[in-house]
Amino acid sequence: MTDNRHMEPSAKKFFQAILETPSPSGYEEPVQRLVRDYAEKFADDVRTDLHGNVIACVNPDAELRVMFAGHADQIGLLVTYISEEGFIYTNTIGGWDPQQLIGQRMTIHTDNGPIPAVIARKAIHLLDESERKQVVKSKELWLDIGAKNQAEAAEAVQIGDPVTLELGYQEMRNGFANSPGMDDKTGLWVCFEAVRRAKKLGLNVAAYAVATVQEEIGLRGARTAAHSVDPHVGVAVDVTHATDCPTIDKTQEGDIKLGGGPVIYRGPNMNHAVVKRLKQAAEKNEIDVQWGAEGRGTGTDANAIQLSRGGVAAGLVSIPNRYMHSAVEMISLEDIDHAADLLAYFAASLSVGDDFTPL
Repeated sequence: MTDNRHMEPSAKKFFQAILETPSPSGYEEPVQRLVRDYAEKFADDVRTDLHGNVIACVNPDAELRVMFAGHADQIGLLVTYISEEGFIYTNTIGGWDPQQLIGQRMTIHTDNGPIPAVIARKAIHLLDESERKQVVKSKELWLDIGAKNQAEAAEAVQIGDPVTLELGYQEMRNGFANSPGMDDKTGLWVCFEAVRRAKKLGLNVAAYAVATVQEEIGLRGARTAAHSVDPHVGVAVDVTHATDCPTIDKTQEGDIKLGGGPVIYRGPNMNHAVVKRLKQAAEKNEIDVQWGAEGRGTGTDANAIQLSRGGVAAGLVSIPNRYMHSAVEMISLEDIDHAADLLAYFAASLSVGDDFTPL
């Protein structure tokens, strides 16, 4: 591939800003404010619906509508109980491996600002032999904010306050970067960048970028956003498991590499004509892509989009991600840049009259 692409400084600044801003499912407002500010610089129309989805559109009066959806929410915790000693217990928001939480710095996001906290367990010296072999359950973990008692903790923290890992962005070798929330702020970024770039290429269709809410707890925002936008074509952008590290079975999960390019998925959740047009856009514009397959409805917004109203021609483009749902989710900056180009060229290639009906 001849690669003369690069991420504009303002786009990279936006990417880092959304990663460093909290957005547990149902509490996405801080990130969505950044999304609106960024979209207003290029979109013809930007709005937030009652569910919290941010919907930006370029060329809204065109007859054919294409929607790119990336979810704004990240996994987190929710304060449920404060003990007499001032320790804080939580429920999970989204799918956690509790082992990922032990020894982590956390942040409780309160109405009065962020409160630092830690999650740990008793020291290795104090664990008996049976305890060392046990897998810790999330309900056995607590947050410590350094409070002396329940009254002090309750003055700072309320039941229902959301919690995230301590947020932070770090760049690494070979254009890789790690941060909590790469799932799916990478996809959110790709969708809005794709529409911004597509506008420069010229559009014959209405292009919508949607930052959906509550994907991690059931694809909820994509369902309402797709009903509202009523797209003819809808492409979700999410992360997928990179398999270029130890212990992952490539025979089941595919051969997916960081830096190998965005992943185009095939399977019953994906419209064949959409897949074909994505492939053509990649080939015509010399964008390296990888291929993935899923034999059922995917666990992404593409699932909800496909089933909206009378059905949508759905696609799924994924960003390779190592260590998903952890504090150190790792992606390639080149992959997200190329994904934005892929979708921009895809949108620019569409015209009124294009038919995606399976025949």
